[in-house]
Amino acid sequence: MNLARRRPWTNAFSTEALCARILERHRDSIRVQKPRLAVANLARIIDATLTLSNKQGFHATTLRQLAEASGLSMGGLYTYIDSKPRLLSMILGEVAATATEVLTTPPDDVRNDAHRHLDWIIATHIRMSEAMQPWFVFAFMEAKSFPPAERQRAIDMEATTEKIIADVLRQGVASGAFAIDHVRLTASLIKPLLQDWYVKRAKYRKRGTSIDGYIDGVGNFVSAAVSGDSRISGRASAGARARPKQMAHP
Repeated sequence: MNLARRRPWTNAFSTEALCARILERHRDSIRVQKPRLAVANLARIIDATLTLSNKQGFHATTLRQLAEASGLSMGGLYTYIDSKPRLLSMILGEVAATATEVLTTPPDDVRNDAHRHLDWIIATHIRMSEAMQPWFVFAFMEAKSFPPAERQRAIDMEATTEKIIADVLRQGVASGAFAIDHVRLTASLIKPLLQDWYVKRAKYRKRGTSIDGYIDGVGNFVSAAVSGDSRISGRASAGARARPKQMAHP
């Protein structure tokens, strides 16, 4: 299933679509044979996990609470997950796989243009995190309380995204499009700008900042920075900035 090629684009990030992918990867441990039933119940379990974790933290959430919140019996819950680490692995694995698959599949018409490619990554990451906001918030906010293996997995997820950004920055430096002294540092500075949209949603909602406005603001700021333009004005005004045609509005 190629998420980046699916239309409408945001349908790829529905809970059901993501749980269908989880089922594919964990078929050997999920003891329910009917795919439609398995996906529906996985969606209930994941929704309950994200909701409870947002209220009280994943570490404080018990399997019994998850069973009650998802409407399943304990026996029913165990046919899908045998432990909290297994559930954590399912969620983190899906966030990591989805982000990597989408961000490494740019449209052909932007792949060889560093400016357009970087614009595309910024817009795509922000729109993807908008569509998967509870999943991304969970991975970001709960990482400090994860067991060591899962905490390292969350760290590796962030490093992978930074590498994807860094590869495009190197492309731009090599072509003369970007003026950057430290590619890896620049990539690590761009990543928090992408995270801010899903971590601090209340702040931007209060300010009336739309997702398009945020994409324009980050894109213009980053474009000016990597192009060596101290005016931070970008190549286009916020109202005129070209948006990737491949992006569907969530």
